[in-house]
Amino acid sequence: MAGNTFGKLFKLSTFGESHGPAIGGVIDGCPAGLKLDLEAIQNELNRRKPGQSEIVTQRKEPDTVEFYSGIFEETTTGTPIGFIIHNTNQKSRDYSHIKDVYRPSHADYTYEKKYGIRDYRGGGRSSARETACRVVAGAIAKQLLRSVSINAFTSSVGDIFIDKPYQDLDFSKIEANAVRCPDETTAETMIAKIKEIRKQGDTIGGTVTCVLKNVPLGLGEPVFDKLHAELGKAMLSINAVKGFEYGSGFCGAKMKGSEHNDLFNEDGTTKTNLSGGIQGGISNGMDIYFRVAFKPVATIIQEQKALDSSGNIVDMQGKGRHDPCVVPRAVPIVEAMAALVLADYMLLDKVSRL
Repeated sequence: MAGNTFGKLFKLSTFGESHGPAIGGVIDGCPAGLKLDLEAIQNELNRRKPGQSEIVTQRKEPDTVEFYSGIFEETTTGTPIGFIIHNTNQKSRDYSHIKDVYRPSHADYTYEKKYGIRDYRGGGRSSARETACRVVAGAIAKQLLRSVSINAFTSSVGDIFIDKPYQDLDFSKIEANAVRCPDETTAETMIAKIKEIRKQGDTIGGTVTCVLKNVPLGLGEPVFDKLHAELGKAMLSINAVKGFEYGSGFCGAKMKGSEHNDLFNEDGTTKTNLSGGIQGGISNGMDIYFRVAFKPVATIIQEQKALDSSGNIVDMQGKGRHDPCVVPRAVPIVEAMAALVLADYMLLDKVSRL
């Protein structure tokens, strides 16, 4: 299987399946001499792990990361950083009923047709459990980017949206509620909606907004490796993501150039930031902000039609422990992938000119 490595200089390769003994990864290209806060890395994993509130999957995994190489006395040595996270709470029997059935909107059918075999237990390699590895690497990347502020938050659940610009939000409140929405009133409405959907045996989607502050000017490698293109690839590689927009996004398509242009100030900043901090594929020093759309989780605890391996349409019902809304747990994953992109491009920028 190809496609298990992300990045050019700061690289992450991941391995493992949802119901295997462990998942893990290798980070290559992290410079030597970076003093790491290992507790901060574990805290990032704790933000993503299952079972942390009543509105997420109740699978109980400690998600404790163990490092095997590349770190000595809590400092990076410049060699590959190897790590694993043990799976301790698999219930593979929950998936025996879909051994010969392809779940709607899952990767079951495409995996089997592509590889001729699939691990039906929790989706195997296609499971979102793999994203825990990204969070570990992203936590290290964040520590390489100490001057950069990376804040993601739940900006919508279904048709419930925050009706304030991100500049008016207090990011210190993101972790104050289970849905990770910094607007308290909106958060309460979102949580109530997710609980209602869970009782129906259904799921719901939403969006995560991410804001990157203090990004150095000049990150990005035109023509094909524009900064926003790599951010888009990073976000679209996350399970359940259906859309990505940055800056004015699709709203910009409705505007005239005279409305959309970011006019300069004398110091090189701009009066508006509809460009989303990126121009010509290169960071311009302004805030980078983008939004990521997540579909409803495909496994629902309702009876629905499915295709089996014999070509029959059969009745099936989802079992097991699943998120009614993946968005709250996706917040640290979005931050991690943004950090991986910025760390990679920061190192690439060091060879852009003499």
